[in-house]
Amino acid sequence: MAEALALLRQVSVFADLPDDQVAWFMSQVKDISVKAGEIYARQGDPADAMTVLLEGQFQWRGEIAGETLVRDVSAGEVTGVLPFSRMKRYTLSGRALTDGRMLRFPAALFPELVQRMPELTTRLVGLMSDRIRETTRLEQQRDRLVSLGKLSAGLAHELNNPASAAKRASSQLRDMLKQVRDASHELGKRDLTPQQKSEIEKLESSLMRANGHPPNPLAASELEEKIDSLLRSHGQNDLWQLSGDLARKNFSPSDLEHLFDMLEPETARAALIRMATLGEIAGLLNEIESSTTRISDLVKAIKEYTFMDQSPVQNIDVVKTLENTLTILNHKLKRGVTVHRDYQPLPLLVNSFGSELNQVWTNLIDNAIDAMNGKGDLTIRTLRQDDSVVVEIRDNGPGISPEVLPRIFEPFFTTKGVGEGTGLGLDTVQRIIKKHRGNVQVRSKPGDTCFQVWLPMAPDGNARSN
Repeated sequence: MAEALALLRQVSVFADLPDDQVAWFMSQVKDISVKAGEIYARQGDPADAMTVLLEGQFQWRGEIAGETLVRDVSAGEVTGVLPFSRMKRYTLSGRALTDGRMLRFPAALFPELVQRMPELTTRLVGLMSDRIRETTRLEQQRDRLVSLGKLSAGLAHELNNPASAAKRASSQLRDMLKQVRDASHELGKRDLTPQQKSEIEKLESSLMRANGHPPNPLAASELEEKIDSLLRSHGQNDLWQLSGDLARKNFSPSDLEHLFDMLEPETARAALIRMATLGEIAGLLNEIESSTTRISDLVKAIKEYTFMDQSPVQNIDVVKTLENTLTILNHKLKRGVTVHRDYQPLPLLVNSFGSELNQVWTNLIDNAIDAMNGKGDLTIRTLRQDDSVVVEIRDNGPGISPEVLPRIFEPFFTTKGVGEGTGLGLDTVQRIIKKHRGNVQVRSKPGDTCFQVWLPMAPDGNARSN
């Protein structure tokens, strides 16, 4: 017992406590020796004791929400359940890494401990607060990493689509350029008059400018039949593929007839192949431009979403941050969510950590999408109330039950399945909004859930609205 007492005095929270209090504590504990590899607490078992580690190295380890959590502890630390803790069962299993020694104090004696050892109680409460802060920090970090992983996967998909389209178009472009070269070589061998050259160039320009909407499928089919019939009537039985290409460009059968009237059959054939190919090249160039523009827009949205290369605190246009977030979450929205925007016309500015504000919108919009199972109506509204900016994010999902509603902002509270949520999304929202001196409110009934975020407007947020 004397050796255990000496070791206990080396634990910081016990070092300077009165002898009589420490003596009482020693009279209530169980002195336990453990071998390396021995389990001294099992995940899920009742948390019925506080453990003071006297000698050795130990480890807490277990699976929570599909993730393996590991925490190493050593002699001089106090672990297990602490006074005023709400922990009922061990969330991890404790195992000795080396031979060791510990003191177990029964949780049932905590009321008496509080009375007899007030200074120790204060220190243990401080330890518990530190433990909660550290656990919350790790969970928030994990939550951010999970969110980042989901966003990265979605953005990779969003970037891959236009990148693949551009790659496909550029590959087709290579084949088309060969066809143009061959057709141009064939035309070059013909003795064309200036008028004939002018007519060919006019038709080519017309096809390359044909950027309007293509005809509807029925009209396109009818036009294709007419063009194909005309080509066959002039002995061009193997140009059936050009019929479809020309029909999609709304090429007029009368122009085709004029071409054959003006040129020899083989010359008209070479001219027609070059025209149709140049028209397809124009379409491919438009597709490449559209795809690369989409990639550029996504990269710009990512930079603005993360506020890369910008000062951390600045006056932020709320609508712009909402739009950037919608762009980032498009991979989830496009599967069946209709977004309705009701923005105040004048810019609404708040002095904010921009990336944190985007985290708020991401959590609220992502939750709304999940609540609707990916299909429904999402309404986003901005307005000004006195000196506050108000953002409403509303969905027409099943709603939040009255039993759950009071708890949704509690840390680690979640209604999602194991591995699907940490219960920190709305807690993060509330912390960030409070940091910005604002507040968040929620109203919910079946078919209508509305989160309302109030933020103080920047001094030059906008002119007063009527």
